[in-house]
Amino acid sequence: MSLFSTYRKIVVGTQPEYLHSAYVSSIKRAPTQPLVTIPQTISEITGPAFTHEDVREGAFDLTRQHHGDPLGERIVVSGRVLDEDGRAVPRTLIEIWQANAAGRYLHERDQHHAPLDQNFTGEGHLLTDEDGGYRFVTIRPGEYPWGNHYNAWRPAHIHFSLFGPAFATRIVTQMYFPGDPLLEFDPIFNCTADEEARRRLISRFDWETTIPQHALGYKFDIVLRGREATPVDERHVHEGVTP
Repeated sequence: MSLFSTYRKIVVGTQPEYLHSAYVSSIKRAPTQPLVTIPQTISEITGPAFTHEDVREGAFDLTRQHHGDPLGERIVVSGRVLDEDGRAVPRTLIEIWQANAAGRYLHERDQHHAPLDQNFTGEGHLLTDEDGGYRFVTIRPGEYPWGNHYNAWRPAHIHFSLFGPAFATRIVTQMYFPGDPLLEFDPIFNCTADEEARRRLISRFDWETTIPQHALGYKFDIVLRGREATPVDERHVHEGVTP
């Protein structure tokens, strides 16, 4: 019996469907056959794992990775990584990537007619602390057109990748910002049917982590499994691996 059988089952509607017709590219990407679950033993559940040797010094601060300051509004994004019982998940690797303030990624496939920023790469990573906490300093990403239909725009968002206690437990999700008017029109955000689950993808403004005269703070807690799990981005989850 898989050790994952002790987890509470995911409530229907709290995770995105593989096929969501409003998200046009999912029509081609969605699997047509049942997924094959990879058997997971104690080796996959407890390791291997990342260590501090795998983390680049200062990688948590995306505004200090180059010689100058990036353009845009500085923000602090922080929170905790928890399991389904509310327990902290320490020493887990979190990676983030995002567009710059103009809504453009530093990637050869992104040919959006918006400027690149020589002082912003848009990638950061860290290990959570003993309390499951994390903290990134970055720039609020811009919205951008993405071709889902003739006038489709993605709301501002930051991609998160988490490896949990081991490589085989990786999930990928997206964090959105409160009050974004594009959320109600975004098929990726709305492919999670349950409204309460969708709301878990939206960060909340946080006075306590706001730095006076420097950066606004946003809180985004992430639950790895169970009824309160953070919805995942199905495009990036390894096929057959249970997040």
